[in-house]
Amino acid sequence: MVWYSFGYSDSRGVETMFERLLPHMRVKTIYDIDLHALKEQGMKGIITDLDNTLVGAKVPLATPELVKWLDVVRDLGFKVVIVSNNNETRVSKFAVPLNIPFIHAARKPWNRAFKSALVVLDLPAEQTAVIGDQMMTDVLGGKRMGLFTILVHAISPADEGIMTRFNRLLERVALSRLRKKGLWPEEDRK
Repeated sequence: MVWYSFGYSDSRGVETMFERLLPHMRVKTIYDIDLHALKEQGMKGIITDLDNTLVGAKVPLATPELVKWLDVVRDLGFKVVIVSNNNETRVSKFAVPLNIPFIHAARKPWNRAFKSALVVLDLPAEQTAVIGDQMMTDVLGGKRMGLFTILVHAISPADEGIMTRFNRLLERVALSRLRKKGLWPEEDRK
């Protein structure tokens, strides 16, 4: 697990676009998140992406392992909302059986969906973490809103759509720049 602090900036105090893509934490999967540490940090809510974060992009329902993880999340007192760029049919079929509120067609990284999620959670940004598999949507959007950002590896990259594949190309450019600045350790190459 790798933790980052807020506020990477250049000598003039200006945060670069590439640095806005740096998550506060990186883990392989959601199951690697230390939920107790997150709670100790003052987090009370979780905004999570769906596709390739909770399950593969073509997996219609939660796995038994995910259901258990969500039970632990709730038992620890976290409120959860799914925020996805996918359509209502996909997101509702997944979220409704789990009794998790959701926001579909979110258009991440724009602020609107993150603001709506905070209203659903009834929490301020500083008490909320966002979990996702994309730097260009989940991390950038979360950081713009002052959320604690957690980046996970995509579960099933082969199932990604064209827009996500384009975002992955941009991520590779950003990762190259971040590595050159010494902000992304070499051992964490995807």
